[in-house]
Amino acid sequence: MNGITLTLRALHHGERQLAKTMAIIAERHSTEHEIHHVAKDLISWSNEHCLRLAETAGHYDLDLDGPSQKAAPGLMPTIREKAAETIGHRPELGLLLLRDLRALHLGTVGNSLYWEMLAQAGQATKDTRLLQLTASCHPQTLRQMRWTNTMIKNLSPQVLTSL
Repeated sequence: MNGITLTLRALHHGERQLAKTMAIIAERHSTEHEIHHVAKDLISWSNEHCLRLAETAGHYDLDLDGPSQKAAPGLMPTIREKAAETIGHRPELGLLLLRDLRALHLGTVGNSLYWEMLAQAGQATKDTRLLQLTASCHPQTLRQMRWTNTMIKNLSPQVLTSL
């Protein structure tokens, strides 16, 4: 295994983890409509990245799965959604939301760094496959990162001063 395959594997894991985390946060904060709906939309980007990474990895003799399988409707997602609806907009939930957004933001930052590393490797080796992959996926990761940062900036003053 070389550095490119290690980075592809790490990024694939990061994108899968980000999609899972976003799904949990979308359920947990279902009463926060912007969080719920935007997070659900952003999951599709991470899932698409996983598919593209798995496809590209095959050219480097690396076998990666596609996106994590969508969980079947089960008890935990239902409990999280019902709890969010029941509790509503309590101040303590604002702190939980900030913590969740922070976790998402750190995940997107980590993935962005891996995309940048792959882009630099692609430039150094003149690997058009890596360059095309990073050119199409990294901007979406940057958008995910900007969204989490913006939400933290918008929510922090109200949440942190209302306790």
